[in-house]
Amino acid sequence: MPTFSFDAQVTAALFDRTGAIFALGDGSVRFENGARSEVHDGPILSAAVPPSGEGVVTGGDDSIAASSESGLIAFSAGRTLSVIDVKDAAFRRDFHHERTVSGVAFDPKGRRIATATYGGAWLWYARIEQQQPTKLAWAGSHLAVSFSPDGAFVVTSMQDAQLHGWRMKDQKNMRMGGYPSKVKSFAFMAKGQLLATSGAQGVVLWPFIGANGPMGREATEIGFDESTLIAQVAAAPAHGRLAAGLEDGRVWWADPAGQGLEFVKKDKGAPIVALAMSAGSARIAWADEDGQAGVVSL
Repeated sequence: MPTFSFDAQVTAALFDRTGAIFALGDGSVRFENGARSEVHDGPILSAAVPPSGEGVVTGGDDSIAASSESGLIAFSAGRTLSVIDVKDAAFRRDFHHERTVSGVAFDPKGRRIATATYGGAWLWYARIEQQQPTKLAWAGSHLAVSFSPDGAFVVTSMQDAQLHGWRMKDQKNMRMGGYPSKVKSFAFMAKGQLLATSGAQGVVLWPFIGANGPMGREATEIGFDESTLIAQVAAAPAHGRLAAGLEDGRVWWADPAGQGLEFVKKDKGAPIVALAMSAGSARIAWADEDGQAGVVSL
């Protein structure tokens, strides 16, 4: 397992087509092959794989997202969501919000964008210049946002210890609570049938099978350990494997349809702050609060 000791905290871990990439708080990007690129004067606060699938696009702003389907990149700065096209330097759309944008996500086709903001999520058509957003309202501060892989649901994490969701066809609300701490990380997996989340002593799995998603259904939990909390989760939407990074520094993976879980980092240490799973769910990249990081093949 390749391991690394960085002199700054990792703010994001991800995989492109060539391998693992780590974005750091000192403004640098580190690659699995040892290469280093100085890309920011200040810290990198957000990162995503660009539409090409190779390399990384980074931001010092609140959030960033990219779509391989539409070739668009979206990023927020304060109350503004901006959209650019990697193949058309002249294209740009700016969409303004009443409050700060905290999270950005494309729908599966890259045509619509959801933003997390105070009071709920806003939906925009990525290429239309003059429009009124669809506002999915729910009181409170919403931090991160994602579409389900089939585009049928939008889910946000909140400043409170809960998730919230909406069914797109009728904007029906879905409350997902009961967490002992804030949900810092969540990921769809198993072809969108499960939503895995951090924020509890084990990974919480919400069912998204059928037209109603988790409405009226109970979540399950795997990897329960009363001595610590799940800090980060990672998954590949098309596959059934799941990775979890713990507040006590350990990392494990599991297939919820199988038996048990396997630790790929057994030693305890600083909390895991970044976690990624490759698109084929064969590799995991992790990093802790002290700048220690690693890449492992399953």
